[in-house]
Amino acid sequence: MKIYSSLFLLGALGVLSAAGTAAAAVDISQWKCESCPYPKGTSGTVEVGVGAVSEASAKFGDYSGLQRNGAHLILGGELRYRGDSGYFADLSAADLGIGTRKLAAQTGREGLYSLRFGYAEVPRHFADDALTPFLGGGGDMLSLPSGYPAASTSSMPLASTLQPVALGYKNQRSNLGATWIAGENWTYRVGVRHDVRDGTRPTYGAFFVNASQLVAPVDQVTDQLEVSASYASRRLQAMLGYQISQFRNGPEALTWDNPFWPVVAGSSRGQLAQAPDNQFHQIVGSAGYQITPTIRASADVAVGRMTQNADYLASTLTPGLAATVPALPAASLDGRVDTFNGSVRLTAAPIDGLRLNASYTRDVRNNRTAIQSYPMVATDMFLDPATRSNVPFDSTQDRFKLSADYRGPGTSKLSAGVEQDNRQRSYQEVVDTRETTLWGRLGMQASDDVSLSLKLAHARRSHSTYGVSYWFGSPENPLLRKYYLAARQRNSAGLRADVALGEDMSLGLDADIAVDDYTESTVGLTYGRSAGIGADLSAAIGEKTQLQAFVRTDRMHSRQAGSEQAGQPDWWARNRDASDVVGMGVRYAAIADKLDLGADLTVTRSRSDVEVETLAAYPLFPSATTRMDSLRFFGTYRLRENLSLTGSFWHERYRSHDWRLDGVLPATLPNLLSLGVQPPQYSVNVVRVALRYGF
Repeated sequence: MKIYSSLFLLGALGVLSAAGTAAAAVDISQWKCESCPYPKGTSGTVEVGVGAVSEASAKFGDYSGLQRNGAHLILGGELRYRGDSGYFADLSAADLGIGTRKLAAQTGREGLYSLRFGYAEVPRHFADDALTPFLGGGGDMLSLPSGYPAASTSSMPLASTLQPVALGYKNQRSNLGATWIAGENWTYRVGVRHDVRDGTRPTYGAFFVNASQLVAPVDQVTDQLEVSASYASRRLQAMLGYQISQFRNGPEALTWDNPFWPVVAGSSRGQLAQAPDNQFHQIVGSAGYQITPTIRASADVAVGRMTQNADYLASTLTPGLAATVPALPAASLDGRVDTFNGSVRLTAAPIDGLRLNASYTRDVRNNRTAIQSYPMVATDMFLDPATRSNVPFDSTQDRFKLSADYRGPGTSKLSAGVEQDNRQRSYQEVVDTRETTLWGRLGMQASDDVSLSLKLAHARRSHSTYGVSYWFGSPENPLLRKYYLAARQRNSAGLRADVALGEDMSLGLDADIAVDDYTESTVGLTYGRSAGIGADLSAAIGEKTQLQAFVRTDRMHSRQAGSEQAGQPDWWARNRDASDVVGMGVRYAAIADKLDLGADLTVTRSRSDVEVETLAAYPLFPSATTRMDSLRFFGTYRLRENLSLTGSFWHERYRSHDWRLDGVLPATLPNLLSLGVQPPQYSVNVVRVALRYGF
């Protein structure tokens, strides 16, 4: 290093400083800051343009808002203002011309207060080709035209009564918030959120063996309020808040005409309860304290209550059957569930290179709803002589975690930990489950160009005596073990390698595997395995081109055993799922500070196979497959310093085959009046051109 150069510069500055005291004062009133990070005044951008979609597709438009073909408006931008005394205002808007529009605004004074507003829409679209003979789609009453009911779908006048129906709804979210900083330590916050979901969704209803796919209304509103106060000092940080959430559903029930001849006289109309109105209140708090420079403790707690008191519907709409059904024990559920969530954490660094972490978390769900006995109407056909009681499920989960991170000699880093997960449940086949997990991770710099990391984990879950449930009606097979309650042993491993192939190129490789053995399960899930391998590449090709690429493949395999006779296994199933993804992205500065180009390519393939082995010979299920190819080109050309032309082209092709839906039209099955929705297929091109103006 040339130390003398720095000494010479310091000396020269000292001489100039001394000379400056005798010189005339310099007038700096007209000086301007050319690189100030927070310029005052107004600035922003506006983007206006037009886009076009080549093909209408509900699947392509799901979440994207581009479900319709034809032209659409591109409109968005940002506006920023910075004034004196710390006053600021921000406004941003995006996608105002399509169904994913967003709007956000914020104003206030730095270090004193801020006000926030936001609005966003997210569309859901389920199908393009849904057909139904029911009238009144989107409402709470579905009626049928003349010609119904019929003995089977082949006898129904579907050719003259089927009509297309839209399946989808729009999520609209509005929020308001404010923050007030009171003095050096205190901050107060309040926030309000309003969510509206409006549209339709698919559902189904049945009378004994005859079923219909229906169009259910979506008319839901959720309002949330949160207020909190926070305190922060050098060693102590704390927060106390209150939250409330209220859910309201427009229709209490969906009523529909039975399109099939009634099996029981008078069963010409059915009714399905919709999600009931409910609310949730919660008090939350958190605190963190720096005990010493190397020891910190923190805690979180939340105490809540959920309530639901919507009126019950009638047990049946069949007049003759309704006359035999005893009165309900109450007018409503009067449901109440109390919740508790709490955790404490301690971190310490007793010596250089060693960090210890310990935590304990408890989650409690206490269902205080009164248990009542209810008459049970089966398939709207007959009254079961036995009654059924509501089941107030309770659960308690305790989790303990202890881990250590140690920086060893050289570049090695070792981490290890143990986790204990204990759960208690009411009204379950198992009262207690206990799962212990041991894990370790080693990272090291194998050479100047290669870094490696390896993680291994072993988990074992055990449980108390496995019983047989009797509160759901008919008892289950005593040999059945539910996968989330059954004894299980899980072993997993993950490996990551990062290789520097040169100054401008790096390669990453990763692989992972997890194996689940349900050694004590005779009937149920007995084995599961998932494995994946991937690679990613990043490279700078010259000074103008950046390249990124990745590939990932995953395989999942599971085995389960079943029994038709509620005894020993007499059938077995194997599920094999595979997914492969390849992606590439390139950015190219074609003309410096003038023209930027880019492209992204993603290719996805997935496959699902189900193989069932029984004592009788049955044909295999066909494979369910999905293929998606997505290619995007985009570019920006600077016409002037503050004006740019942007353009993009997006091609996406999607093909899927699902044996559960392929060819199942409204009249395909004699006892199922379906919507006829087929697996989605599309090939869509999207072109967008816009001008972006900055000021």
